[in-house]
Order: sequence, then structure tokens, then C-alpha cells
Amino acid sequence: MDYFGDPAVWLPWTFASLMGLSILIYVVLDGFDLGVGLLMPLADDQEKDKLVSSIGPFWDANETWLVLAIGLLLVAFPPAHGVILTALYLPVFVMLLGLILRGVSFELRAKAPIAQKRIWNGAFFTGSLMASLSQGFMLGMYIMGLTWTLPHVAFAALTALFLTVGYSFIGAAWLIWKTSDKLQKRAITWAKGGIWGLFLGIGAVSFATPFVSERIFDRWFNYPEILYLSPLPIISGALVVFLWWSLSRLPLKNDRFSWTPFAAAVGLFTLAYCGMAYSFYPYVVPEQMTIYEAASAPESLFIILLGTLFVLPAILGYTALSYYIFRGKATELRYD
Repeated sequence: MDYFGDPAVWLPWTFASLMGLSILIYVVLDGFDLGVGLLMPLADDQEKDKLVSSIGPFWDANETWLVLAIGLLLVAFPPAHGVILTALYLPVFVMLLGLILRGVSFELRAKAPIAQKRIWNGAFFTGSLMASLSQGFMLGMYIMGLTWTLPHVAFAALTALFLTVGYSFIGAAWLIWKTSDKLQKRAITWAKGGIWGLFLGIGAVSFATPFVSERIFDRWFNYPEILYLSPLPIISGALVVFLWWSLSRLPLKNDRFSWTPFAAAVGLFTLAYCGMAYSFYPYVVPEQMTIYEAASAPESLFIILLGTLFVLPAILGYTALSYYIFRGKATELRYD
């Protein structure tokens, strides 16, 4: 293929890369704030306010990346958009309900009477749980080819559980970075409990993926293809060891290296995503439809790309600005 000379080739590849990047950024950024919501039942009332304040300036910016990813799927690969959302209609519906419940409870917990605050704290946790489980379920069904059989649903349910625990881990890692004193120490304990979910989840997905199709199996285990993939499990294993070692040493004097568990968790999520991208490329619907078959006309994609060149930097700038302005430790939650 002429990757750079033929617009029918490089434009679908470009949009697939942009969509994949948007999904990865969403999973990392919204993953940690969903994870913080999942940790709400483990915190006392005062700590709950600190948990919310640690994600307050960021959570709506994080969800922008989900909108961008789905928008790119719709405009760049409309046939795949129809197939994927039709197959995953129910978990998508549950996810949207969870995200709505999170947004409503986030606002109303600040305005409700003290007696009702516990209800909205519970709603915030419930919305986080619904969104996390549904995203994990969708991931499992996608890996299994979007076919609803009992073994595939069972695998998707297992993936939903592991991704939820993985989100709680990266949420705890975020709290280690953004909080201090007693809450930071509790977050370290939570992270030690959640690292198993991240490790087992990546392991389950990695074990199942090569058996989805003969093509993926060959890409994983045939020579020389196996050499291209081999750095991913090696680096992932090293990161898991590093995570456990760093958690056992924290907190350090002057809060040194409190950011390292979060950075390592981001690295693990990124490596897992790279492994999936390597395995499923060039398919946008596993073993059914490639990005080139599902892509819109090159003329349409070129016009959409021009718009994306304006929209994407704006989203990147807005996200980066929010993280820069609210850098440092989370402060006391105030609404006055």
C-alpha cells in the first residue's frame, strides 16, 4: 500500500489513529476520576469531600475525549459506528446513565441539605460503578468480536470486573499524588489492594486476544512478528514490579516521588492499548470490517480532517490548561 500517496489509505489510517488516541486519553483521564468515585465508600465524610475536590476541576474535561472519539467513529467510519453501537447498545445505555448520574450527583451533593448528602455520595459511587462496569463489558465484547454468546458474555463480565478494579487502582494512584497525610496513606493501601485487578485484567485480555482469530495468533507468535510484540509484556512486567516496590516505599519525606505510581499506571494502560492496537489493526470491527472498508469517502475525510485540525488543539489546550491551573495538592472543597 502507498501509505502517503493515496488518500484512500492515509486518511483512514490518520482518523483511526486520532480515534485511538482519543480513546486512550479518555481511558486514562476519565479512568482515574471514575476510580476516585469507586473509592467513595472507603472514605469517611471529610475524606469524601477531598476525593471530590481532587477531580472537581478535571472530570468534565476528561469526558470531552469520549465525545471526540465517538464523533470521529461516526463521521470517519459510519458503517463501523452502526455495527459497534448496535451490538453494544445495552452497555452503552448503561454507561450513559452512569455518566449522567455522576454529573447530577456531583453538582447536587454540594447543594443538598446535609441529611441528603449521603444519598448523593452514594449516587456518585453508583454512577461511577455503572460507567466502569459497562466500559469493561464493552471492551470484552469488542475483543470477542461483538457476538453475544454465553462464553463471550462471561468473558466480558470478567473484563468488566477487572477494568473496574483497574480504574479504582489508577484512582488511588491519583490520590497518592494529589493528597497528603492520612488520606494519602489510605490511598497507598487502596492502591496495593487494587493493583491485582490491573494485573489480572491485562493478563486476561492478553491471554484471550490471540485466540480470537488465527490472524491475531500468527501476529503474536510467528517469527519475526513475535519480536515486534515482545517488548510490551517485558516492559509491563517491569512496571508492575516497579509499582509494587514504589508503593511499599511511599510516602517519602517532602512527598517525593508521589507521582510515580500514577505515571506507572498510565504506562501500563498505554502498553495494554498498544498491544490491542497491534493485534486488531487494520480492523475497526474485529475480523469483520477494516478501517479502509468502513471509511467515508476520501473527499469527506479530508474536509473533516481540516475541522479536526482546529478542534483537536482546542481540546488539548483546554485539558492541558485545566491541569496546569489546578496543579499541586487538592485543596479544601469550597462552594462559596
